Amino acid sequence: MSVKDQLIKERLPKHVAIIMDGNGRWAKKRGNSRVFGHKNGVKAVRAVTEAAAELEIDYVTLYAFSTENWRRPKMEVDALMSLLVKTISAETKTLNKNNVRLAVIGCIDTLPKDVRVKLMECIDATSQNTGLTLCLALSYSSRWEITEAVKNIATAVKNDELNVEDIDADVISNNLTTQGIPDPELMIRTSGELRISNFLMWQLAYAELYFCDTLWPDFQKQDFYEALMDFQSRERRFGKTSEQLKK
Repeated sequence: MSVKDQLIKERLPKHVAIIMDGNGRWAKKRGNSRVFGHKNGVKAVRAVTEAAAELEIDYVTLYAFSTENWRRPKMEVDALMSLLVKTISAETKTLNKNNVRLAVIGCIDTLPKDVRVKLMECIDATSQNTGLTLCLALSYSSRWEITEAVKNIATAVKNDELNVEDIDADVISNNLTTQGIPDPELMIRTSGELRISNFLMWQLAYAELYFCDTLWPDFQKQDFYEALMDFQSRERRFGKTSEQLKK
């Protein structure tokens, strides 16, 4: 029996977050530029999106470009932005075919205009789809997101729209860019790095973390199924004891 066939549908995570790491190292191993790795990483995005849609997972969030990535060499950043535009344009038809809705989180205003235009076009074109929501984290970081949430909450208090005593976890969650999206239950990071790199720090509070050595361009459906199988093998206690869960 294949790994996919062993998965228990009722125990699949509703939301999977992925740090797509290893494009540069994958390209370097082949004597090519980092951009070559990013281009080949698109194939892995397509494979994971198709697998998640087939399994009827509700949300997949991909860490596509962090606020810190703006510090990379201009040539690489420009190439990434160009690749993003081409990929979104090319994949819109496929997203609709697979009933996938595109969403985006992050400081979108810092993206080049052509990227923003293509993003909004694809989001609008897929907005009526009812299957998987594919969320791209672009120009995103948790520290930026939480800072913005604090500013919004402080402004609401200043304008007498919110009492300090009423600030709780729900208020904070509702001021994050992921408002309305359930927290990830599983976070996958490829390439062997063992950190979350400023990604969804608030939302990952109770997520299961899965790290694998596979470089992102080599990550395929089978790798995704194995991560899901590992997730289903874990006991999720949320502060309770094993004995309490058995009652």
